[in-house]
Amino acid sequence: MPSRWSAALFGVWMAVLVVVLVLEPGLQSPLRLLAGASAVAAVVAGMRGRQPDDTRPWWLLAAAVGLSAAGGAASTAPAFLTDRLVWLEPAGTVLLLVAYLLLAVALGLFVRRRTESARDRAGLLDALTVTAGVALLIWTFVVGPRFDGSTADTWADLAMPLADLLCLGFLIRLATMPGRLVAPGHCLGAGVFAMLVADVARHPAVGHVAFYMAAGLAALIPSMAELTRPGEKPPVETSRGRLALLALAALVAPTVLLVKMYRDSQVAGLTVVAALSMLMLLLVLARMAGIMTSHGQVMARERGLREASAALVSAADTESVGLAVRTAVAQLIPGDAPHGVVLAVTIVQAEPQSPEAAAQAAVDRATGTAARLVSTRDVDWAVAVRLSQFNKTLRCPMVLKDRPTGDPLLGVLHVGAPTWALLELQRSVEVLAGQVALALERIALSQEVARRNSETYFRTLIQNTADVIMIIDERDRIRYASPSAVGVFGGDPTGALLPEVIHPGERDRLSEVLTAVRGGDQLQQQLDFRARGNRRTEVLLELHCRDLRAEPTVAGLVVTMRDVTEQRQLERELTHQAFHDAMTGLANRVLFNDRLKHALARGARDGSVVGVLFIDLDDFKIVNDTLGHAVGDQLLIAVAHRIAGALRADDTAARLGGDEFAALVENVNDPGAVEETANRIFEAFAQPVETDAKPLYPAASIGITTTPEADDADELLRQADLALYVAKGAGKNQWRRYQAHLHAEMVERLELRSALDHAVNEGHFLLHYQPIVDLAAGTAVGFEALVRWHHPRRGIVTPDQFIEVAEESGLILPMGRWVLEEALRTAAEWRRILPAGQAPYMSVNVSVRQFRESGFVDQVRAALTSTGVPANSLMLEITETLLVKDDEQIWADLGILRDMGIRIAIDDFGTGYSSLGYLRQRPIDVVKIDKMFIDDMVTSQQPMALVSGIVNLAQSQGLVVVAEGIEQPAHRDLLVKMGCPLGQGYLFSSPLGPTEVLAWLRNTQSVAV
Repeated sequence: MPSRWSAALFGVWMAVLVVVLVLEPGLQSPLRLLAGASAVAAVVAGMRGRQPDDTRPWWLLAAAVGLSAAGGAASTAPAFLTDRLVWLEPAGTVLLLVAYLLLAVALGLFVRRRTESARDRAGLLDALTVTAGVALLIWTFVVGPRFDGSTADTWADLAMPLADLLCLGFLIRLATMPGRLVAPGHCLGAGVFAMLVADVARHPAVGHVAFYMAAGLAALIPSMAELTRPGEKPPVETSRGRLALLALAALVAPTVLLVKMYRDSQVAGLTVVAALSMLMLLLVLARMAGIMTSHGQVMARERGLREASAALVSAADTESVGLAVRTAVAQLIPGDAPHGVVLAVTIVQAEPQSPEAAAQAAVDRATGTAARLVSTRDVDWAVAVRLSQFNKTLRCPMVLKDRPTGDPLLGVLHVGAPTWALLELQRSVEVLAGQVALALERIALSQEVARRNSETYFRTLIQNTADVIMIIDERDRIRYASPSAVGVFGGDPTGALLPEVIHPGERDRLSEVLTAVRGGDQLQQQLDFRARGNRRTEVLLELHCRDLRAEPTVAGLVVTMRDVTEQRQLERELTHQAFHDAMTGLANRVLFNDRLKHALARGARDGSVVGVLFIDLDDFKIVNDTLGHAVGDQLLIAVAHRIAGALRADDTAARLGGDEFAALVENVNDPGAVEETANRIFEAFAQPVETDAKPLYPAASIGITTTPEADDADELLRQADLALYVAKGAGKNQWRRYQAHLHAEMVERLELRSALDHAVNEGHFLLHYQPIVDLAAGTAVGFEALVRWHHPRRGIVTPDQFIEVAEESGLILPMGRWVLEEALRTAAEWRRILPAGQAPYMSVNVSVRQFRESGFVDQVRAALTSTGVPANSLMLEITETLLVKDDEQIWADLGILRDMGIRIAIDDFGTGYSSLGYLRQRPIDVVKIDKMFIDDMVTSQQPMALVSGIVNLAQSQGLVVVAEGIEQPAHRDLLVKMGCPLGQGYLFSSPLGPTEVLAWLRNTQSVAV
């Protein structure tokens, strides 16, 4: 509920209670309890909703209300209770007095929180004076006549108004503080005043309920938190109203004395009257002393400002101004207060200001020289560092609104000190800042006049500048040349014609420029001219010319020249680097795209054909991994030169990045000419490339597209990329031209990747197992786990259709993890079913990316532990290309796995770049010969000799050989004769499901099923 509604409802509720209390005095005791409880609840709700900085005075206020309600209810309890509980009424009186004490402490805490940052001694004295006057009036005309000291009731009637006076004094002190008293303070004042009137009139019930309502409303008003926040306004000088109030308070005592003497003809209470009169007189004197002290401080500050003004008038530079400012602040601020001064002077900078600094400067110009109290952390960083020991800083801009030239903001004066000292110093700092601004402006004007009147200053500049400054007469003769001309031309050109010092090829253009300048044209840009330098070498001069023939001191053309030979060379080199590949010197992607767009524009005008070729080296990564990046760089440079050599002069060769190149063919009439370019590139690759390691035969795949297929640069590049992708998929080392159906194939591949991602997450894979057979005995010794994808539309998909996509996308990692765990679970199931000692081992293919995944060894170890399969029943198959990689981490992991008892096999051996020599260096146990060699073994002697050599060499090194792809009995018989122990293939069995394997093992057949 909004705070204004809650406050309004509470006020209505309390008003109803007051009306009922007036109409039914007999219900006084329960009504006071109900009103007090309501007020306590309102105070607690206000504290929780507004969260004041200090909750202590509010809790004391709530306690005072609660005790007052309880004490009032007890002291006015019905007779049937007081007759039985004779102590109830005195206890209620004591609770009321304690409530007054708590209320006074709460109001005192409010005063302390509000005066935390200011020393307002004058306000304290004013509050005491007014309170004493009110106390004298109440004593003389209300309380005094009742007091005879005879009964306890009279003492209670005396104590409550006196307690009200104490609370009223705190409220008057709160009201006389600097700054506006917020609405909760007015509510509390009204409530205490109502309670005082009710206590004096001996009708405390209505007054106390009114106070409860005032306390609750004060807590529910949104500005209640302001009562516990320090006031930051400076103490004001005594106003006429406050002086009138003090005068009235001082006249209370003699007025009372006169009334008592002439109206009542009594002098019984004159002792108290005299004592209070003396007290008020002392308070007034103390107030006057404070005024005199304040006046003395004002005079001291005025004297300090006069001395600062005199020091600023004699200041000759900014440092002297800063010293004068620090001296002045030290005199203006009280001597016991620590302080710091930072004078920030505006400096003209070439670079633009930050948006925050520009906005702050605009505010300073608009507000003028007005000091503001800000948090130290909110000022500029360089200033805040020097004033970090102070929480508050007085920030005063120095602005001259009528400044004839330049920025009206000359700087900012910062003064750091305790908050109370800054509040007293605020006006003086504004005056000081105005004087500092005038002093800085005077110094700046003096320096400008001195600079403009100093011929020596300008002569020194001209004689020491690196630029050549010349004055040319009407016949283009050099009338004056600055001393720097000797360093540029090797001699003083004074007296010579300007065209004579310029390169002969540039003289006509120079003549045109000089004629244009004399005709009134202004050079829009600086021009470069060639000239003979001091070593008879050609230099490049940047020339600027102005017509100052109307100036009496010049009376000619002023020509400024600057040697920009090295600068222009550097610019050309940077431009070349921005548009060319640093390694090969070919155009880069940016230049290639730009030339393609220009070629398309020319082709659209003259109807010629534009072709784009994307060239990607095949298996370049293997070269880098096996022979090193240095050899790879040599290959890239040689390939770049051969591509450029295969192109015509009008064509463009570019390196797009890595091993990707491109060629732009333009100004041809037939798309077949673009295909001829691809053939020339293949011919250029036919010869080996000599490298530091060994000769290499570069192979590449090329994607081709031409403008008949598209007329947009981005579309041509996309089509060439698609064609390159098709060329690589067709077997590499060939070119393919873009065709419309390629786009559909790419979309299909992307759909395959998306479906594969879904299949990995949903678990749409299954494993088949192909036996690894002892060729001599015909029995299975192991099974190779082969993954299959159960596609919802295609059915069972074999690995050759999705493994490559899984490798590219990284999905091979979760897929490989599942294959390993599922294969081991199946092996564990077989071990439980089959007789002991007859369970075959499990062979699982592992991707290189799995090895590069951190924690692969731990993953294998955890899978073995969870399934209970011994390590010697697991064999991991890796690709042959991994043999030639120098990845020490991978081989270290393989060594750990082998030490655990896991066997390591090389799959498809003989199809890569490795040799048996690598096997001696790697932790390998098994070599699997690729099916390609087995197929040709019967019909060709060379494959048979190769297989026989692999078997013999592997066995000599203690390696087990497995022949893959055995489909005919002749293959098996030859392998047995060669001594090959193991084999697998469709001759024995096609891949089987987990349960089919058990049936196959029970069948004694050794032929394919």
